Amino acid sequence: MSLPKVSIVGRPNVGKSSIFNWLAGLRLAIVDEVAGVTRDRMQYVLEQGGRYFEIIDTGGIGINDVDQLDDEIEQQIEAGIREADLLMFVVDARDGLTVLDKNIAERLRSIGKPILLVANKCDGENWESYANDFFGLGLGEVIKVSAKNNRRRSELVDALMERLPESIPEPAELAEPVMKLAIVGRRNVGKSTFVNTLAGSERMIVSEVPGTTRDSVDVRFELDGKPFVAIDTPGLKKGKSIRSDIDFYSDHRAKRSIRHADVVLMFFDCGQRLSKVDKQLVHYIESEYKPCVFVVNKWDQMAPHMPTQRWADYLREQFSSLAYVPIAFITGKEGKNVKKLLNHAQMLFKQSRSRVTTGELNRLVRRALEIQPPPTIGTRRLKVFYATQISEQPPTIVLKCNDPACVTPTYRRYLITTLRDGLRFGEVPIRLFLEGRSEGASSEGKFDPTSPEATANEVEEFAAEEALELNEQELADIEPDSEYEW
Repeated sequence: MSLPKVSIVGRPNVGKSSIFNWLAGLRLAIVDEVAGVTRDRMQYVLEQGGRYFEIIDTGGIGINDVDQLDDEIEQQIEAGIREADLLMFVVDARDGLTVLDKNIAERLRSIGKPILLVANKCDGENWESYANDFFGLGLGEVIKVSAKNNRRRSELVDALMERLPESIPEPAELAEPVMKLAIVGRRNVGKSTFVNTLAGSERMIVSEVPGTTRDSVDVRFELDGKPFVAIDTPGLKKGKSIRSDIDFYSDHRAKRSIRHADVVLMFFDCGQRLSKVDKQLVHYIESEYKPCVFVVNKWDQMAPHMPTQRWADYLREQFSSLAYVPIAFITGKEGKNVKKLLNHAQMLFKQSRSRVTTGELNRLVRRALEIQPPPTIGTRRLKVFYATQISEQPPTIVLKCNDPACVTPTYRRYLITTLRDGLRFGEVPIRLFLEGRSEGASSEGKFDPTSPEATANEVEEFAAEEALELNEQELADIEPDSEYEW
């Protein structure tokens, strides 16, 4: 039995997305005074007293979309209504009863599904009397709330629970997704079409209009019986082209999706040259140390005219520091090579969660130092005492050395490349920290790994013990968390 679903419907700008975020307790949907911000359906699973149900945010009924996507938005609203067990009809207490409200009420009543009438923007008791006008719609009790001022949330939730069917969800419905995929790229590269292919339905609005997708939307799908989440993100603009609040929030939601993803699929249109936006996005993915696949989409259009190697060489030339990133050529609309792409993404996810033993790591580092000794900086030369992996996602390695300043950028790249080639991190980013330690600087009675008498096995055992003592707080001290705060 599937989870009960509540679709939030109503005319534009009554606060549907605000109520959606309020119930979820998260900033999931963009909220703005501009009408028609929500286009695609957004979904979120709520738990209340051991019962689970899903809330669905929809676009405004009757919107005159600036990009003439009225029909597409209406199809998304209709899909949300069709799959709902309960319709939450939201009205605006401040605006009062409108003709459009009456038309929507008539439409919903004809569907024959339970309706919960919710008057939003009752920011105080004075406004609650205005909500009494909505009794004239003939839909029964009016729940008077204010998402903005957090008024009567528990009353709203109780009303939902009373009207929803009791059901026990299947384990698969509540299972944590195996992997979260962020689908990113500039506008009109085929991200939403790809997500619809994964979902097996018209889950996202697809249009030639640039910027059709305005928010990051999580879409759950299954592959070989396992749940995954694809995050469709808005196509990004150049910084100087971000002029509205919607553009600003779309940009930050896309970047937040990258930060929260396990693997990022960076989409390119095979018929277009790389742009500044493409390069900025790739740089951001690299700065966040995210496993990534370069996805060249719409390849059916280019296959008769160009070999894949030519496009691959073009990407390698433009992103020389990301030579380890795999490249996939797909046709998202037809689903060609999509299964292979998802399987490869799972491989990257597994790599990013791998751990290596301290002994294996130190043997590899020693071999790298022997093959290509570090350069001399002034009168000093780098001396590495030991190496240890302290975390995953991304694989994070700390090298204890005499002087981190002795490591030039070129030699740092050499060390990272050696680690990637010699370990189980062949196609994922590695975060490498260098920590200084004076030779002979050990506490009295404690083993000194810098001592000439220390054997290789003793150093490896010491490094393994120290790795257990390194925790996330120490890691934060090395590199403070830069996550964007809402």
